Amino acid sequence: MASLKEIRNRIASVNSTTQITSAMKMVSSSKLKKAQDAICKLRPYSKKMQELLSNVSSNLDSEVGGEYVRKNEVNKVLLVVITSNRGLAGAFNSSVVKEVKNLIEIKYKNKQVEILTIGKKGYDILNRSSVIYKDYSNLWDSLTYEGVVEIAEELIDLFITNKYDKIEFVYNQFKNAVIQVLQVEQFLPLQIKEEKSNLEANKNINIDYLFEPSKEEILTHLIPKTLKIQLFKAILDSHAAEHGARMTAMQSATDNAESLKQDLVISYNKARQASITNELIEIVSGAQALDN
Repeated sequence: MASLKEIRNRIASVNSTTQITSAMKMVSSSKLKKAQDAICKLRPYSKKMQELLSNVSSNLDSEVGGEYVRKNEVNKVLLVVITSNRGLAGAFNSSVVKEVKNLIEIKYKNKQVEILTIGKKGYDILNRSSVIYKDYSNLWDSLTYEGVVEIAEELIDLFITNKYDKIEFVYNQFKNAVIQVLQVEQFLPLQIKEEKSNLEANKNINIDYLFEPSKEEILTHLIPKTLKIQLFKAILDSHAAEHGARMTAMQSATDNAESLKQDLVISYNKARQASITNELIEIVSGAQALDN
């Protein structure tokens, strides 16, 4: 059995850990509220933009915007991997990295796959085994729509200039503080026709728009705008999911530390009782020896 001093040191260490994990949980909880509000406000706007684009762009192949829906043979793929800059968030980062590796090894086997990382954790792991096109981890230092737009414009240019045949996002979608849903989402080429058919199948509605100044000019601005919002939504989803995952992980760590502390206190009391009992036995034995 460990000595009383060793057990006391372990109890003090667990107390210190509990204070840290509890503080981190409170910080993540505070940040989660702001991040959750941001993604919940953006989702309806993003959904409406997608619906509008689907309704007004049924024939992009022959009209302006055809470069966004071209479907060449997929040989070069860019995966945009969205993780966090910090750990201590459970399986938040590892699940994304694992999915990226599966995509490379299975779905895009024998294809040229490069990775654009947003988050140091993803970069640090994938940099060892994959080709990193670029790292934008500094985006998390100051998350703004303007910063995301720069990345989206670069992605659009990479696709239009045929540097990549397909661009996909891999990230965690925020559902609630406990649940994060891993997503693999196609960015380019656009999947307009499929979305339009699904929309009409579900709603059975044909909407006739009056275009001013023209359909072509509207689509010229609408498509890039929608793509930028799509990337911004994915990043805000990941941002909220990160804080939810960290809050849950820190709560679990705090509970485990409290449980360990209780076990250590019981062990300490048992060791202390054994020590007192031994001292009493020695005193009694010494008294008997003197009497004899």
